[in-house]
Amino acid sequence: MATSQQALSSRPIHSRPLQDRVAIVTGSSRGIGREIALHLSSLGARIVVNYSSNSDRADSVVTQINTADNSATAPQAIAVKADVSDPVQVNSLFDSAESAFNSPVHILVNSAGLLDPKYPTIANTTVESFDSIFTVNARGAFLCAREAANRLKRGGGGRIILLTTSLVAALRPGYGAYVASKAAVEAMTKILAKELKGTGITANCVAPGPIATEMFFDGKTEEIVNRIIQESPLNRLGETKDVAPLIGFLASDAGEWVNGQVVRVNGGYV
Repeated sequence: MATSQQALSSRPIHSRPLQDRVAIVTGSSRGIGREIALHLSSLGARIVVNYSSNSDRADSVVTQINTADNSATAPQAIAVKADVSDPVQVNSLFDSAESAFNSPVHILVNSAGLLDPKYPTIANTTVESFDSIFTVNARGAFLCAREAANRLKRGGGGRIILLTTSLVAALRPGYGAYVASKAAVEAMTKILAKELKGTGITANCVAPGPIATEMFFDGKTEEIVNRIIQESPLNRLGETKDVAPLIGFLASDAGEWVNGQVVRVNGGYV
């Protein structure tokens, strides 16, 4: 089965619905964000790979994109370090995208997120953990969405896509602060879609279920992982490639009529 990486250089121009559109993907040096960046690139988008700490991983994604398309006459991806919870750095992130590609940004995908790997109950969650989770997940999504609402291309093709979690629907113990932070994002996104009336910009959430990433496995025992697999109607964990095509659809013109929605992509887990 072809991956997004393999498809980068093999997809014909006429099947690239995001050709030359500029997409910022936060938290895209690894995990779901990385796969999203690669997939959007395979659809023709020019990518800003955002990261907060690991420049080597971000540079690896950029190199993979830029070496895959032999027809490209200019770099199709850049890496930009920015803390999504800092308004100055978020502003700079958009500035860097516009400057690098000499174009307004068309698409924001906010994939950056934080989860406490100890999975404490609410009674055992520290204030420090609660604050750090909300700072990245809720404040970070707000700042990125606010910047996008003011700066994305008007008149059609503008897309704001914020990743949340299917745990908002599942409401499982041990995820109180994390789920609360993502529920805030879902509520904000539904309001934002209405506030953007007349701009041609859509705003949606994509809420993955259990996906086999470093963040998912961190702190989980084999017994817990196996239990989660057994609870899935498809009897497996999701993979990053299960999420990225949905992002690609929502980012395209074909996804315009989906607006103000939370799309749960979880194999029937909840």
